[in-house]
Amino acid sequence: METILAAFIAELRAIGLPVSLSENVDAAAALRAMPLGDRDQVKSVLEATLVKNHDHYRAFELAFDIFFGGRPLARLAEGSGAAGRAGSGTGTVLRQLTEDELNDLLFQAVAGRDGVLLRAVAAEAVERWAGIEPGRVVAGTFYLYRTLTRLDLEALRRRLREEEAGPGGLNDLGRRLAEEDQDARVDAARAEVEAEIRRQLIADRDAQAVAMTLRRPLPEDVEFLNASRAQLADLRQTVRPLARKMAARLARKRRHRRRAALDFRRTVRKSLASGGVPVDLAFHKPRPAKPEIMLVADISGSVSAFAGFTMQLAYAIKSEFSRVRSFVFVDGIEEVTDILEAAADITSVTHRLNLGTSAVRLDGHSDYGRALETFWERWGGQVRSRTSVIILGDGRNNYHASRAWVLTAIRQRARHLYWLNPEPAAAWDTGDSIMREYAPGCDLVVECRNLRQLRAFVEQLD
Repeated sequence: METILAAFIAELRAIGLPVSLSENVDAAAALRAMPLGDRDQVKSVLEATLVKNHDHYRAFELAFDIFFGGRPLARLAEGSGAAGRAGSGTGTVLRQLTEDELNDLLFQAVAGRDGVLLRAVAAEAVERWAGIEPGRVVAGTFYLYRTLTRLDLEALRRRLREEEAGPGGLNDLGRRLAEEDQDARVDAARAEVEAEIRRQLIADRDAQAVAMTLRRPLPEDVEFLNASRAQLADLRQTVRPLARKMAARLARKRRHRRRAALDFRRTVRKSLASGGVPVDLAFHKPRPAKPEIMLVADISGSVSAFAGFTMQLAYAIKSEFSRVRSFVFVDGIEEVTDILEAAADITSVTHRLNLGTSAVRLDGHSDYGRALETFWERWGGQVRSRTSVIILGDGRNNYHASRAWVLTAIRQRARHLYWLNPEPAAAWDTGDSIMREYAPGCDLVVECRNLRQLRAFVEQLD
């Protein structure tokens, strides 16, 4: 068990979970007091000692299933319901079934909530249709696709709807609850097939090798430009609690900063107790001014996801700024401060803007030079010494004129001028990227590919 635990913790650290030496010791000590045959208790103990952030739970759960999820498939007949009827030769019986009969058995397992039978059917489906190739270093995604295509979980979902609708029907609430329960059971069937594929991959290779192929980044390490739809959904769930923490940190940082002027009168009064010697200096209570933020974001193509998260984060912590104003551009530019404050999410805003506004003026391809020059002409006079201007974009200008002089003009009026680029720094100045022309006009140009880098940048704002 010590060897497995060490490999498991090494995998968590490789993913990015912060597991300290003391937490490693606590987990090992807790396992000694647990019945190791109870998988659920082992999982709860390791979760309590090793996971400190809810956003890290999915990565922990996947790693746990890889290192501790292997259970023998023998004696599948143990259990009740349809599984019991399958008899002791479950594997032999299932191999004799046709495809339709196996799908019927899957429906019985899902409808009857029979976990033992579900596992047996999943094992047979993977053995029959996945086509796992021994020794091949893959994550198993194609194996999962091939198996689920033959099982047809959508047909299973429709059949559950029809069978459990009932003769009298349900009211809206009852129907919605029933559908959620049916969806959860279908998802459980998919998860069992996925787990069976993992078990077979682990049997072919060791757990550490499989963990490397299945490794998923933590939400804060997912790159904005390469995120899948599911990962973007996870990021949206992460932004709100992250914003609360950052707002509290910014407030504490501003509150404890000592930049107040000397209070001469109080200092003199306090010095009377020491014979006129000003031993203890008194200062006015610090009242640091809150900065104003202007966000200027490229919303073309995949960059829009990055701009959306940055804007959402800025609005979530706007209590620590005197004002947050947002501007979006492609080859034109438009202020969207009011739209963003009223919108539920950035997706609807981006969709509406791309349909036809001044943010998309000509061909819909990014023109940073035109957008920056228009920004300077229309809003440059509103940039003040308290204003921090933040430009969000990849700097790919489609070979248009850069008009980099605008950045120098903005920097002379603003408190700070920052540029956040969602591309890796190694990709800057390749192709149509002209970051080398824009960087000299900025106080700071930052690579900002994920939430971790975005958080580090926001924490340094003052």
